[in-house]
Amino acid sequence: MLRIAVQAKGRLYEETMALLAESDIKLSSSKRTLLVQSSNFPMEVLFLRDDDIPQSVATGVADLGVVGENEFVEKGEEADIIKRLGFSKCRLSLAIPKDIEYNGLSWFHGKKIATSYPVILNHHMKAHGVKAEVHVITGSVEVAPGIGLVVFCLFRGSS
Repeated sequence: MLRIAVQAKGRLYEETMALLAESDIKLSSSKRTLLVQSSNFPMEVLFLRDDDIPQSVATGVADLGVVGENEFVEKGEEADIIKRLGFSKCRLSLAIPKDIEYNGLSWFHGKKIATSYPVILNHHMKAHGVKAEVHVITGSVEVAPGIGLVVFCLFRGSS
């Protein structure tokens, strides 16, 4: 039996469920169920948090997973991208105050940046020779500068 890990809620949930429905895979729509078996196909759907999906595939808990590439790259698990589905695109953005004159990534040298994506941010900054202090937080990262936690932030936004 094939087991596929998908988001329990969030950006990818609706589009993943639509893709399965378009493929005529029938699932019961029970809320708060972690594992649902298809009634017409030898498949189970495992509903997880998006950041748990890469590990579930890498460790064999699930055979496949549908997750944003940002989560896949950030977690660095041993798994392969089989296909980019082309839905729920996002971008990772570095935010700075509007009144600051920005002249490129070197501007962030020596600054403190908050992010939920420290691996991606550190890799990007290192590739551009920028040394910044990375402060890891989860949740509403974009509010971190406003409350004085950090000066700048990297966060996920819709595109």
